[in-house]
Amino acid sequence: MMDYGTLRGLIALLILALFIIIVVWSYSKKRKSSFDKAANSIFEEDRKEEINKQETNNNV
Repeated sequence: MMDYGTLRGLIALLILALFIIIVVWSYSKKRKSSFDKAANSIFEEDRKEEINKQETNNNV
């Protein structure tokens, strides 16, 4: 049976492995385009709002 120190060590290794996997996944070149698209999506919403305001002003 494992003692408490061994269990804590295994949990720490598991967390470290998950951290490394997440970092590798997030910096992979395959994901770059989708992350860039998500990062710029807020600007697309701003543009849509600006266009709607311009159309409303033109209709007045």
